[in-house]
Amino acid sequence: MTNTLTDYISGYMDTINQQLEQFVYSLQVPERLRDSMLYSIQAGGKRIRPILLLMACEAYGGSPNRALPVGCAVEMVHTYSLIHDDLPAMDNDDVRRGMPTNHKKFDDATAILAGDGLLTASFFAITNHDLLQDEEKVYLSRELSKASGAEGMVAGQMLDMEAENQELTVEKLEQIHKHKTGELLRFSAVAGAYIGGANQSQLQSIEKYARHLGLLFQVQDDILDIIGDEEEMGKPVGSDETNQKSTYPQLLGLQGAIDKRDYYANQAKEALKEAGVDSTLLEEFIDYIQHRKK
Repeated sequence: MTNTLTDYISGYMDTINQQLEQFVYSLQVPERLRDSMLYSIQAGGKRIRPILLLMACEAYGGSPNRALPVGCAVEMVHTYSLIHDDLPAMDNDDVRRGMPTNHKKFDDATAILAGDGLLTASFFAITNHDLLQDEEKVYLSRELSKASGAEGMVAGQMLDMEAENQELTVEKLEQIHKHKTGELLRFSAVAGAYIGGANQSQLQSIEKYARHLGLLFQVQDDILDIIGDEEEMGKPVGSDETNQKSTYPQLLGLQGAIDKRDYYANQAKEALKEAGVDSTLLEEFIDYIQHRKK
């Protein structure tokens, strides 16, 4: 990761974290529910979705002040999905980001409600945003509901569960991850570009960029599940094999997965060239995802 991108991420990280916490604190909810929501919000994370949204917005000349609450909204959706994915009925994970998962810290029911609360609060964050026009709120709410709902991330989780103990094709694996991982990244890039003023053709190219970025993120995740450092990642490695899930290394071998990762990175770079924007940060972000260690 270059100094330019490092500075950009570190420059926004505190602001994103503060806004997320302030938003949850502002909600009139029972104390235990707030504590559970904050627990997962404050567990940290790379915040790649709001960072991507902000970069896309600024790449097209938009104001980060208009984009930031939308970035927080998508991060709340992402956090809710992690809480629910970790539940015994899903992936049954005990550790997330080096800490006990939400249901281990609290209990299953509280974790479910915390996830529900974060999901629905995300739409409130968009619709209550003073710097967006009504038509922008409608567009962003529609796109986020599609990305996070039954046609998007939820569909991906269902396909992922159905695929356990099955030998998948690479094409089927891509279909799962385009939904489960890729949809929120797609939303982040497209929403940021939209807020920034991108035209329809530019939005289509940014969408293509983000779809390859989502697949790139997932194949690197699969690689790290084999060769990653458990302490650095903050969660156990080898969980995909334990849960008998098909992965890129399983289907293609480790070197084949690395080759596929590099292919997705190159496709993302080609799409970015079509997007009508000269953004070093968006290009550097591809390398950041491609070579991340956690």
